[in-house]
Amino acid sequence: MTTSTMNAQQACELLKEGKLKVVDIRDPHSYSTGRIKTAERLDNSNLQEFINNNAKDQPVLVCCYHGMASQGATDFLKAQGFTEVYSLDGGFEFWKVCHPEHCE
Repeated sequence: MTTSTMNAQQACELLKEGKLKVVDIRDPHSYSTGRIKTAERLDNSNLQEFINNNAKDQPVLVCCYHGMASQGATDFLKAQGFTEVYSLDGGFEFWKVCHPEHCE
């Protein structure tokens, strides 16, 4: 399965339009100290709830530290029936350098 990616500029545009669901798979401490404003933290404890309660056709952006772990999570969500899932290129570390709060 080929992982789809989205760069920060594309994500910013979709966030401004309110058309993108963002999930953050980093650890709780990292999430609490900085995240994309609309991001929901996703881990094994709430994964099934997320799968059951979100529209499978809504665009989803998966964010991790550097854009590597999010690729596997993206593939997993696609296997669960989500049709438009992307890994954030460069992860949150790139996002925080390139995109200030005005993007959200």
